[in-house]
Amino acid sequence: MKVLFIGGTGVISTACTYLAIERGFDLYLLTRGQSSRKVPREVHLLKGDIRNDAETKQLLTAHSFDVVVNWIAYMPDHIEADLRLFGGKIAQYIFISSASAYQIPPVNFPLVESTPLHNPWWAYSRAKIACEERLMHAYRQENFPATIIRPSHTYDQTKIVIHGGYTTIDRMRRGKAVVVHGDGTSLWTLTHSRDFAKGFVGLMGNPHAIGEAFHITSDEILSWNQIYEIIAGCAGCTANVVHIPSEFIAQIDPDWGASLLGDKACCKIFDNSKIKRIVPEFVCSTSFSRGAEECIAWYDAEASRRKLDASLNRLYDKLINVFSTLAQAG
Repeated sequence: MKVLFIGGTGVISTACTYLAIERGFDLYLLTRGQSSRKVPREVHLLKGDIRNDAETKQLLTAHSFDVVVNWIAYMPDHIEADLRLFGGKIAQYIFISSASAYQIPPVNFPLVESTPLHNPWWAYSRAKIACEERLMHAYRQENFPATIIRPSHTYDQTKIVIHGGYTTIDRMRRGKAVVVHGDGTSLWTLTHSRDFAKGFVGLMGNPHAIGEAFHITSDEILSWNQIYEIIAGCAGCTANVVHIPSEFIAQIDPDWGASLLGDKACCKIFDNSKIKRIVPEFVCSTSFSRGAEECIAWYDAEASRRKLDASLNRLYDKLINVFSTLAQAG
């Protein structure tokens, strides 16, 4: 089966690239060639910019594909471009949406694929919803063979899951306070990209996936306090946590606040029975404790990876000082 990944060298997609090759897919990656991540030698690389319609059309003229996966479509315009490129030419088109598209705040748990899509807080999620709606219209009206995937918080060894990345780890190791939104007790789901790949690759070329949406997540549920404790333990330190309401964070840093109020501040617990029914081999085997160990080991292996963000350090200090002052005065 001949497959095109638009992208394919990101945090989530790299594991899918490796597993697709292992499973025998004839895989092509269309990328700008700017990623430092290695790909299997069996991969066919096409260097180009998907945002350049003319260049992409010319680049793909000599090829036909059974499955196309767009890992980097974020806006309805990106979907329109793909409809023009691939309409009537492929057996399956897979769009990477987001579990942040689900109703915020959730009314019912666990979240299932039929949970309403509604996110008034985060423009990123609303754009993903608009992409989904356009694809479903194309499926119903034009028989465009769309499959929608909604990853939640997925990571690999290069992606520390807490805000601030290695800068936050460095603060922990130096005994400085770090910010955890709310009271840290909201429940969250973290999925290693290796596990995500098992479900995802099982949907490629799967006729039961056409016209359907799937989330692919772990069944391990952790509070944010637990997440910080696990990471700190792997880093050989203790997390000095300051709990600050998400609404207050949003007042100081609107971008961070949008990702909290539109996603991470709410509990996210998923029912994965749909993906398990369609892809029976989907089993998540990497606990977050193990995944966090891999993350810390990856950063500790090379000094060049341990980059610090001075502006983020200032933001942390500002948040903590201002909130503490107001709490004392109140």
